[in-house]
Amino acid sequence: MHSFLLSASSGSVSTLLTTNTVVATLIPIVKALNLIAFIAAIGILYAMGFLIPEERASLTPEAVRLRPAALIATATWVLTLFGSFFLELANLLGGSLGSAFDLGSAHDFIAQTSVGRDYVAQLIIGLALLASISRIKRVRGTYFALTLTLIALAIPVFQSHASNAGNHELAIGSLLFHVIFVSLWVGGVFGLLLVSQSTREFAISRFSAMALWAAVIVGVSGAANAWTRLNFLKGWQSAYGVLVIIKVVLFLLLLVFGAKHRSHIAQLAQKSSTAGQVIYRLLANEIVILVAAVALGAWLGSINPPTSPTAIALQADPVVAITGTPMPAAPNLTRILTAWVPDGTVLGFLLLITFLYIKGVRVLVKRGDTWPVGRTISFALAVAAVDFATSGGLGVYARFAFSDHMIAHMILGMIAPIGFVLSAPITLALRTLPQGRTPDERGLRGTLIALIHSRYSQIITNPIVALALFDGSLFVLYLTPLFGTLMKSHSGHLFMDLHFLLAGYLFFYVIVGVDPNPRKIPHIVRIIMLFAAMAIHAFFSVALLSASTLLDGGYFASLNRPWATNLLADQHTGGAIGWAMGEIPILIALIATFIQWVRDDSREAKRSDRASDRAAAMGVEDELAAYNKYLAALNARDKNE
Repeated sequence: MHSFLLSASSGSVSTLLTTNTVVATLIPIVKALNLIAFIAAIGILYAMGFLIPEERASLTPEAVRLRPAALIATATWVLTLFGSFFLELANLLGGSLGSAFDLGSAHDFIAQTSVGRDYVAQLIIGLALLASISRIKRVRGTYFALTLTLIALAIPVFQSHASNAGNHELAIGSLLFHVIFVSLWVGGVFGLLLVSQSTREFAISRFSAMALWAAVIVGVSGAANAWTRLNFLKGWQSAYGVLVIIKVVLFLLLLVFGAKHRSHIAQLAQKSSTAGQVIYRLLANEIVILVAAVALGAWLGSINPPTSPTAIALQADPVVAITGTPMPAAPNLTRILTAWVPDGTVLGFLLLITFLYIKGVRVLVKRGDTWPVGRTISFALAVAAVDFATSGGLGVYARFAFSDHMIAHMILGMIAPIGFVLSAPITLALRTLPQGRTPDERGLRGTLIALIHSRYSQIITNPIVALALFDGSLFVLYLTPLFGTLMKSHSGHLFMDLHFLLAGYLFFYVIVGVDPNPRKIPHIVRIIMLFAAMAIHAFFSVALLSASTLLDGGYFASLNRPWATNLLADQHTGGAIGWAMGEIPILIALIATFIQWVRDDSREAKRSDRASDRAAAMGVEDELAAYNKYLAALNARDKNE
């Protein structure tokens, strides 16, 4: 029953359908409270993990003092999440709030809509956090809790198709970065309000560095998201456009106030004995403006942006509903090289890691150190390859044809990871990340070192585990219904892209990585791994070539593309491409492994020679000479006997 729920919006943004005044009034209020509680929880966990100094990776009493506040904030967003669930259901039913308290309606809401399933996923995470926050004793526990909270906050974003220009992936990605960094920015200010005066002054410098870049990301992502939602000229004359303009003004005011506050705080901390009270008032004023901006954002999320004839046509296109972009013309070399439909999530990730890499190189150069140019070029090529396989022409056609999808898979899983591995990002981070602020604090660099040598790293860098994730997951993904399921959603596409990239990075990090590795893997084992990967990949490609049924669960057939209409032949082409493109990177890695083996032997021989020379200079026999002398003595004794 209640099959009408199937036609409900699949996004997290409410479309007001109800005529009930109470429900219509409560929806934006409860959603705003929910978002504020989310941000408060994020800010408190962020303060516990990053702003308050640690003691040998354990929480200090100051951080432990904030655990009850984190519990209260988490409990509040769980309760408001329950409220949003029933208000959303009442809205879709078009009745009063009481109509939502029907088990059959609630069951259908969860079973038939992605919105309902999003609520369930968020509630599960919230309840898990409520059960674990009070037990957190080490800093890594706050990192884990903060990550879970950000995931819960981001879950509904991937179901949002709130773009009137057809740029669904840009809208989703920009909204994702906007929500996350607004939460860190606003939440960080809230966290500063709760810490003690001495800790607050100590933490402001660290928070300010994060807040600056969070503000930049919030501004850029907000502008990109507004562009995807609004007609560039006429849309700004609507009520929605006016609210966006007001939010932009608030954002600019926050930038000005934030800069002034940081400047005043730095001066007051040095000159005034009452600096703590003044700092508190400045932060409180800033949080009021931030909360107003957040509430306005929640209000924007509860209404629909204005539509245009182009937007209406795009929304009516079944291909856009499935893929997020209109059907492209038949592929050719020019179209594949020039087409570009930005995937906001991947593009934002690439911009972020590129900034961090460039910043790390600049830190080294400023202090007089050098960084090999080849590593930077390798990083740039890897970033370009990922962009081409996700947002570029190949990424566009990968949504519409299995053969193009397989090319993108090979680039993401085999070519780009080699570039990232050879760019040595871990080594760069270890050389540039800041030390702890106190003798007892590990800091970001110490945390990274601990992660490299952790039990988790020991497990995933095991050659068998790395090989299983790299090649074994292919069979799980493509030879089960999972592939068809993932192809039908933006979050599924993102999961596949990240899996290909991370699994490939892990495998080649173990094989040809130049970064520190918690395991010392013999070269012969690496070569065996490469031959095993080559054989497994060939077997997988043969399975695709010999398959007599489609593996996509009807996804490509639902697109009704006018070109390459023989879907099974296209799937076989994908298998052949996977075989050819998969073997070449492995062969390159095999050659690189042989070269590394020879170089290591050469370095070891030189080291042994230097040790012998030092021993001879000191009048001490080296180990080899002593061993030969021992063998000669044994031989002489045998002859005498």
